[in-house]
Amino acid sequence: MNDAASNSNGVPLCILDDVPDGGGLEARAEVVVLRRGDSAWAYRNVCPHFSIPLNYEPNTFWAYGGELLMCAHHSAMFRFEDGVCVDGPCLGARLTPVPIRTEGRRIFADE
Repeated sequence: MNDAASNSNGVPLCILDDVPDGGGLEARAEVVVLRRGDSAWAYRNVCPHFSIPLNYEPNTFWAYGGELLMCAHHSAMFRFEDGVCVDGPCLGARLTPVPIRTEGRRIFADE
């Protein structure tokens, strides 16, 4: 990040363009940022089913149609926009949101 980003309040996570459109990026050890176009959401990278990471390999997330994020361990499917599990063993559970804001194309966690 450059000096302009370091002057903002919050924890810098990533630049929006670094997140694959329709996919996810491991922005910090326990945060996944999801993107659809210019919209972004962030969640703790922990599946509510077994409290394990949603990805099997570092920075590799399974996303479908820019709508659903799949847990690599047991195929639970979570909606991008609210983190609710819509299919799989933890149906109805939800991912823990990380409040974010975008300034320019930079994404910050409001922690």
